[in-house]
Amino acid sequence: RVTSIADRLNVDFALIHKERKKANEVDRMVLVGDVKDRVAILVDDMADTCGTICHAADKLVSAGATKVYAILTHGIFSGPAISRINNACFEAVVVTNTIPQEDKMKQCPKIQASISFFFCRSLGMVIDISMILAEAIRRTHNGESVSYLFSHVPL
Repeated sequence: RVTSIADRLNVDFALIHKERKKANEVDRMVLVGDVKDRVAILVDDMADTCGTICHAADKLVSAGATKVYAILTHGIFSGPAISRINNACFEAVVVTNTIPQEDKMKQCPKIQASISFFFCRSLGMVIDISMILAEAIRRTHNGESVSYLFSHVPL
């Protein structure tokens, strides 16, 4: 999936391989690829306590990344998550609105509602996914292809 997305965006990519000995505990994390003098964007499906994503951000900076952003589908942000993000090297953390984020945004300046993220890379934002969910439900109900949405995202 990463290769396909990178090819469509015409960008290079690196990945972080993590190994767990037990749930919620990363045993080892390995960076595969070159991030020296590059802006790194971490993409993850879910961030709960944010230990893994903050550790990954540190690894990217140690490998020479100039800036680190995070894009998360589900920002759960429980326990020490907000403190970890506030103390981490992220320029911004971007999440969808699958979980309400207003309270977390007040506690963490790196999570802010602003469309300017994509243009000036200075602020985070919460991405509204209601239209794509509505279209997926409509397509499922009508027996239409949901995979069509992978290449034709409604705005």
